[in-house]
Amino acid sequence: MRVVIQRVREASVSVGGRIKAAIGPGLMILLGVGHEDGQEDIDWLVRKIAGLRIFNDADGVMNRSVTDIQGEALVVSQFTLMASTKKGNRPSYIGAAGHELAIPLYEQFCAALSDAIGRPVGTGEFGADMQVALINDGPVTICIDTKNKE
Repeated sequence: MRVVIQRVREASVSVGGRIKAAIGPGLMILLGVGHEDGQEDIDWLVRKIAGLRIFNDADGVMNRSVTDIQGEALVVSQFTLMASTKKGNRPSYIGAAGHELAIPLYEQFCAALSDAIGRPVGTGEFGADMQVALINDGPVTICIDTKNKE
């Protein structure tokens, strides 16, 4: 699994011109699912995200997690995160999991993250043409790949 995490003041995802989900301060997470991903990836990634200390404390130091600030999370599926650009100029998405694997893992990830942060997680619509709007706070943007844990 690959994620791009952005610390945001607010974020929303729209489908067909209608807002599907919106959050205030917290994390905007773009999630890519690969063929070899499974429950172990979800468990590790959720622990990492829930504990990631990227929010400022009273001294202005990034020392607090999304759970510490009681922040929100919005998770949007994005198969293009699994792109390979090794050959030519057209990205290959062969590493992205198909719907039959990706949808259940996406849903399990969202449920596990919701449990970890103690509040509902906003979601996009898997496979839809979505528009994401956000105000990146910092900016703070972090990329994590569960295949690069060490």
